[in-house]
Amino acid sequence: MKALSQRRRHPLAAIALLLMGLLVTGGIYAVASTANEAQAQTAVSASDVEEGEKLFVANCATCHGMGASGTEDGPSLVGVGAASVDFQVGTGRMPLQMQGPQAQVKPPQFTDEQTRQMAAYVASLGAGPAIPGEEVLDTTGEGVDPANGGELFRVNCAMCHNAAAAGGALTRGKFAPGLEGVSAKHTYEAMVTGPQNMPVFNDANITPEEKQDIIAFLEVIDEQGSPGGADLGALGPVSEGLFIWVAGLGVIIAFTVWLTSRSS
Repeated sequence: MKALSQRRRHPLAAIALLLMGLLVTGGIYAVASTANEAQAQTAVSASDVEEGEKLFVANCATCHGMGASGTEDGPSLVGVGAASVDFQVGTGRMPLQMQGPQAQVKPPQFTDEQTRQMAAYVASLGAGPAIPGEEVLDTTGEGVDPANGGELFRVNCAMCHNAAAAGGALTRGKFAPGLEGVSAKHTYEAMVTGPQNMPVFNDANITPEEKQDIIAFLEVIDEQGSPGGADLGALGPVSEGLFIWVAGLGVIIAFTVWLTSRSS
């Protein structure tokens, strides 16, 4: 008993316990990651990956390189996941229309099936965020709270996308796009992949349930529209009040000049 007690007081005992804890935690994470990857890979077939590789080589390898390893003209796509490809290609941002500060939205160049096949190929190169399923995109179920989504949006997104999701300018010609009409799937994919200048909001930052709330809030904005008339970019009461003040003052000055000219 005395020898065991001395070992417990050894100065290296704390370090040994810490190392054991890190090894156990790392092992559990590795097993969980492998299980998730295996589950994601079962959702696509080998033929999807093969067809996706053909499409990638024909349309994407010029910039992203063979095997999606990246070149001077495009980053590596290894590990970005299927969700990133589905977002970029599904919104028409990729392939690029022209070089610029950021990719522009345009009509998609590929069908849904071709997009899914390219996403399957890129996902086979390394684990990454998967395309979200219908269960996390459904905003009609119980427990979905658009009010909470609005609060989360204002805390995490409004500084770039505007409090009314109307979009806004960033630095060096970049911008945060307006979110009107964006599908729930693409909104969710943007949050988990962080396209362009957007940060990544993984499940540790914003849980899947909170992402549902944010999507529900954006859907409410789309449904309501602008019941008060022209929203003037939804920039807020200060800018809108300034616009009204300047416009009203201009009308008063013009009316004054007209009265003066009439009296003379």
